Amino acid sequence: MIRVVVVDDEALVRSGFRLILNAADDIEVVATATGAQALAAVREHRPDVALLDIRMPDVDGLTVLRELCALPSPPTVAMLTTFDTDEYVLTALHSGVAGFLLKDTEPDQLAQSVRTLAAGGVVLSPKASRRLLRSHPGTGPAAVDEDVARVERLTDRERDVLVLLAEGLSNADIGVRLHLSTGTVKDHVSAILTKLRVAGRVQAALLAQRAGLLDSDPDFGAAGR
Repeated sequence: MIRVVVVDDEALVRSGFRLILNAADDIEVVATATGAQALAAVREHRPDVALLDIRMPDVDGLTVLRELCALPSPPTVAMLTTFDTDEYVLTALHSGVAGFLLKDTEPDQLAQSVRTLAAGGVVLSPKASRRLLRSHPGTGPAAVDEDVARVERLTDRERDVLVLLAEGLSNADIGVRLHLSTGTVKDHVSAILTKLRVAGRVQAALLAQRAGLLDSDPDFGAAGR
């Protein structure tokens, strides 16, 4: 079972997510919490995945994110957002979150996104990917050229790995697709993040999209399929 904690200040959102995810045979919402309760809930229940509201009145979602990432064995975190404040989104992006989901994500996409997160993949809902591509820093021609140049300096194998990473595949799934060991894929991913000068897989996926390595439709990631 994939263990999930849902963190949101609205009781209706928490109960809705619990109802949707618990309907899946392989997912269990082990706790829901407000921002103030989040750290204790994660410490107690040790979930595989945490779905975290990016803006909450009691505790800033970005503060909770930093607390969760500082744990000895942190869960994989995806941010729940309405994208009303780009500053929050971009700060979370640089903190290395595994994805962004809109609160109105379709139920079947939500469950599949949790599975992808648990497997180590990237998730970006279609609307989220479009918004991030528009709001991500460095959208001027010079900045885009520099980003593309960094992608072009990757080896052929690293570009293959980057494309599959951006499609939401985990290291293990990438290894199966490319006939590589998981350890080798992990080494490639580390090299890719270093060469692209990004903090995490979501940023790398955005650069892959910007460099034209993916389909022209920017709806990439597990939730965009």
